Amino acid sequence: MPMKGSGEASLREIDRYDGGVGWIAYPDEDMQRASHAVVGENGGVWVVDPVDAAGLDELLAEYGEVAGVVVLLDRHKRDAAAIATRHDVSVYVPDFMDAVAQELDAPVERVYTDLGESGFGVHELIDNAFWKEAIMYGEHDDTLLVPEALGTAEYFLVGEERIGVHPALRLKPPKRLRRFDPERVLVGHGAGIHEDAGEAIRTAFSGARRRTPRLYAKTVRSMLFG
Repeated sequence: MPMKGSGEASLREIDRYDGGVGWIAYPDEDMQRASHAVVGENGGVWVVDPVDAAGLDELLAEYGEVAGVVVLLDRHKRDAAAIATRHDVSVYVPDFMDAVAQELDAPVERVYTDLGESGFGVHELIDNAFWKEAIMYGEHDDTLLVPEALGTAEYFLVGEERIGVHPALRLKPPKRLRRFDPERVLVGHGAGIHEDAGEAIRTAFSGARRRTPRLYAKTVRSMLFG
């Protein structure tokens, strides 16, 4: 299977719940790039780090009218501009991601803390020359969205983990995630966790460093032997 799919997408739905839905546009790719649409506290659909696919607009319409598109990771511009243009809305970008805002061919709104009147807050997680990531949390439905630092795709996981710290962050996981104990966590790679999400996050952090050699060995074996 390719790391990243291309060509005609074949949308597979994931993470459906009352307040949102997720999808993977290329289900056979190794990266398992996941996108989400979440409903704001007062209605309106917010589309997060989206990869476009046939049938997406019909899926979004089940939850209401699109209020905006959100980019939470500097590497996740994906199809944000195209989807925002199609729905005549802006792309919302965290204030510390200047380069991302400049590269989007669509109207851009900067986010400082509150995502409009959605009830979701956007919080800086990582900000350095190589990696800029924000997370998004809504108290109204106790949902946490983490685009990259956590994931459930196979290359994030080892041992008993249901969700894992990104391989590049395992030796120094971002501490700010520890304060969240959400009902569910949605991630940018793989399906989300909808039961005991807080416990899954704590398990991922408590053994991240200790399990790193096992994860790296697993990755090497996968690359060598498929």
